[in-house]
Amino acid sequence: MTKVVTAAEANRQFSSLMREVADGETVIVTSHGRDAIKMVPVTVDAEDGLRIAAMDRLVEHLKTLPRQPGITWTRAELYEDEPYPDSFK
Repeated sequence: MTKVVTAAEANRQFSSLMREVADGETVIVTSHGRDAIKMVPVTVDAEDGLRIAAMDRLVEHLKTLPRQPGITWTRAELYEDEPYPDSFK
């Protein structure tokens, strides 16, 4: 079922509408009497599901690895063009 609300109503009830959409509802938001946006739930296809599962497995594996003492990274070093900071060499 599709629910239709005005932009003003959507603004006042955004959190509630977001929960409804997450639960499967479709919401059309109108502006000046015309359809402006359509809020639909995000769907995960099989490929996305596999990618998410692989990322979850990688993160869990990385958590089991020992930390390297003495190696610190600054934000600037993470975004430099050089592959490793001097402290890592």
